Amino acid sequence: ESGKPKAREIVANIAKGNSNPELQMKALSYLGLFGGKESRQTLADIYTSTNDNQVKLAILHAFMIGGDRDRLFAAAKSEKSPDLRREAIRQLALTGASNELWQLYQNEPTTEVKRQILQSMFLTGNSDRLADIARGEKDPTLRAAAIKSLGLMGSEKTGKDLVSLYATEKDTDVKRTILNSLFISGNVEGLINIARNEKDPELKKVAVQKLSIMGSPKATEYLMEILNK
Repeated sequence: ESGKPKAREIVANIAKGNSNPELQMKALSYLGLFGGKESRQTLADIYTSTNDNQVKLAILHAFMIGGDRDRLFAAAKSEKSPDLRREAIRQLALTGASNELWQLYQNEPTTEVKRQILQSMFLTGNSDRLADIARGEKDPTLRAAAIKSLGLMGSEKTGKDLVSLYATEKDTDVKRTILNSLFISGNVEGLINIARNEKDPELKKVAVQKLSIMGSPKATEYLMEILNK
């Protein structure tokens, strides 16, 4: 806390494991918490020189605490260990790095890491990119994951995105996922809109069933409208 060079040197030496290995993790945390440019550089040097994944995980967390988005982004792009890459992506999300996560997603070849990036996009509230993925992603499992995240966000905008996606979607399973996401988000109006216009009787039935258990006056009014036809 003193901020003096000698104090930082003592903490840095402990963080390197040169003095007391049992205190190393605490020292790494302090470098992130009370750091500055020199402390962040010390963390980066330790990260590149160690083969201990537990130490690397602690440093990634320290980068997040210190707001070192650039080094987290670098680790998320280049780290060879899948576990460390996933952790870097998680910590990157906690810094609010929406643009960096989008860049990672576009360049990522593996489905598993893409799934982690999607979860991180959800944490940052990046509904625009999730909607882009829900529209354009070729992998149906990733599209479904993006749609589920939009439903969990539950905002007026994501509700409109889901209804818009439904209108252009051809895949029946994906449509069911959208209906479920609208249900989870409590979007009665979106489900009514779909139920009114859906030509497929099975999908219409799914929408109506979800409306029947939502306990909404608007949903009840629509159900009575169907019964009175």
